[in-house]
Amino acid sequence: MIHLGQKIVDFADSAAIVAQVDLVICVDTALAHLAGALGRPCWVLLPAWGTDWRWSMNGEDSLWYPEVMRLFRQERPGEWNTVVLRLARELAMLVASPLPDANGRDIGTVNSNNS
Repeated sequence: MIHLGQKIVDFADSAAIVAQVDLVICVDTALAHLAGALGRPCWVLLPAWGTDWRWSMNGEDSLWYPEVMRLFRQERPGEWNTVVLRLARELAMLVASPLPDANGRDIGTVNSNNS
């Protein structure tokens, strides 16, 4: 991991970073909308209560950002443990899955020791 927080000067810097990453994981912030607008994969953690209307009331996908946004919702207000555990399991499966090259051929898996 590389901490870039102090190097971000404006929203254009954020957009440049988002354009280079494989996946954005965040809560409902401008960063989620930026990733969606740029067509970058993004997982958003949402609360059970007070969720913005743009995310609708249920489901794991976004009507605003189809095919790139995945929503991880709380089942009960204040209960983040189950949400984070589910996200962690999904992330572990994603990291362990084979990576395709530009032609769709398997080129191996992400190695956490080398990434």
